[in-house]
Amino acid sequence: MIIPVEGLPEVTETFNIGKAIAERVQMTDGDIVAVSQKIVSKSEGRVVRLDETDPGPDAVSLAARTGKDPRLVQHVLNESRNLIRVDEQRSVLITETHHGYICANAGIDQSNTAGENQAILLPLDPDGSARRIRVELETASGVKAAVVVTDSFGRAWRHGQVETAIGCAGIDPLDDWRGQEDQRGRELTATVIAVADQIAAASDLVRTKTDGVPAVVLRGLDHFVTEDDGPGCAAQLREPGDDLFR
Repeated sequence: MIIPVEGLPEVTETFNIGKAIAERVQMTDGDIVAVSQKIVSKSEGRVVRLDETDPGPDAVSLAARTGKDPRLVQHVLNESRNLIRVDEQRSVLITETHHGYICANAGIDQSNTAGENQAILLPLDPDGSARRIRVELETASGVKAAVVVTDSFGRAWRHGQVETAIGCAGIDPLDDWRGQEDQRGRELTATVIAVADQIAAASDLVRTKTDGVPAVVLRGLDHFVTEDDGPGCAAQLREPGDDLFR
């Protein structure tokens, strides 16, 4: 069951997301809450003003090549540790963020902002954000739940975006089946299920960008919920030496 969290107000800095969710949904032990990165970033003050941004020469050069706003490009560079690809035709910068995520424009977004001169950055520590919201939920409701922070990522060989987990707490993001046997008794050697990403994708079937529902509660997946916070989504990231596509 996926339950939309409706009626959340506009989120501002220091907003208690967990408490607000618990006030709108009757939480039960084992629930998993999927929260949009955007409201997490807003609650952590990760909003910048482009009209207060002075782009440097690298940003100005990349903006000229891609047709992007040089002020926005400056923030993309600020939020990145590596520039992976410059797609001049599609006006996209593929970067590796300081977290280790490879995505378009360092995950910076301007949709659902208060004004055209604002942009929203990814949380500094998405796993830490999930842990904070988990504490807020438990304090407000008294239940043990898991939290997944989600964001929309494109995919290299398919059209369309899919919601992906960028932070989590109370759940192991990977379910390792290696060493088990399939139905015919053959040992599984490569199967590792991306549970947190699947939860993130499922949440987006109920929560869209246009309906003002930035969080959902997924019920019936309590077998994935752990007592401790777990390793977070950082455990999903490949080391560069294991990445076949860089």
